[in-house]
Amino acid sequence: MKWNLRLTAAHQGIWTASDLQRRLAAHGLVISAGKMSGLWSGNPQSIKLSDLDVLCAVLNANPADLLVPEPVAALAPDRGAETATGDTAPPPAVPGTSAATAPAASVRPRRRSDRFLPPPV
Repeated sequence: MKWNLRLTAAHQGIWTASDLQRRLAAHGLVISAGKMSGLWSGNPQSIKLSDLDVLCAVLNANPADLLVPEPVAALAPDRGAETATGDTAPPPAVPGTSAATAPAASVRPRRRSDRFLPPPV
């Protein structure tokens, strides 16, 4: 997703972060200077839906104006996607082959933790 706050604000004649910050405060959303800077100049990692609602009201916009989808770059066929554990995903299947002829992937057992075990009887 692309964060499109500055362009959306410019369409409403808001050219600075401090001007937007004042308008948000007038609608009941008080944002610190640091958070406002992050919203204005970057791509925020997260935003509360209630904050997004106030932003849309102040900018006379809808969420689709602020959050613009971008196509995801496809992985190269020779590289697998890295998982959260650092493992790489198996390469994509080759057309014309079946799962029976493909080499078996090794399966690593999951770690067990006492947190997920049932209580002792």
